[in-house]
Amino acid sequence: MSMAIGLRTLEVDGVALELKVVRKRVKNINARLHGKTLSVSAPHRVSVRELDETIVELARKLVRRLRADALNSDGGAEAIARKVAVRFPEPPEVNEVRFVTNQTTQWGSYSPQTGIVRLNAALRQMPPWVLEAVVAHELAHTFYLEHSPEFWNLARSVCSKTDRARAFLEGVTWLAAAWDDLPPVERSQLVGGGSD
Repeated sequence: MSMAIGLRTLEVDGVALELKVVRKRVKNINARLHGKTLSVSAPHRVSVRELDETIVELARKLVRRLRADALNSDGGAEAIARKVAVRFPEPPEVNEVRFVTNQTTQWGSYSPQTGIVRLNAALRQMPPWVLEAVVAHELAHTFYLEHSPEFWNLARSVCSKTDRARAFLEGVTWLAAAWDDLPPVERSQLVGGGSD
């Protein structure tokens, strides 16, 4: 026996979804995303509060996975990473490069054991030289784990725009954190470009 809860709209990460929830004999809460419709099946025993929290969590995971898949469909990041890797005196191995939507505290990571470079999905929207600098930074950690002067010298030798990219990313980070607190006039000035 199943019981339909009905349809409602849910917004997750700026994406509006039509939510369809059905209570039935299942062990866990399950969700599937088809286009803009999120179909959820949930056991009868789960409270409304727990169900609502889990739905948001599952929806965010599915929306971000779909976005990451779209971002990685052209292979452009892998081509950039391979181009950067060959600039090193001893090129690190690059087996896979993926934009990810679950990295929130760093711009990238690299595993020398697997050769996988993971990049914050927001980088996809930034100038290519920023992406190159982040890849150079992550690959430089193959040789220096800490941010020593030698590390920065290596990163700069591989990507001449390393310092410019660092400043750019610091500005992006500051603006993202401050955006909601900025008065509307200042926000409109920033969106408008603000150049002479």
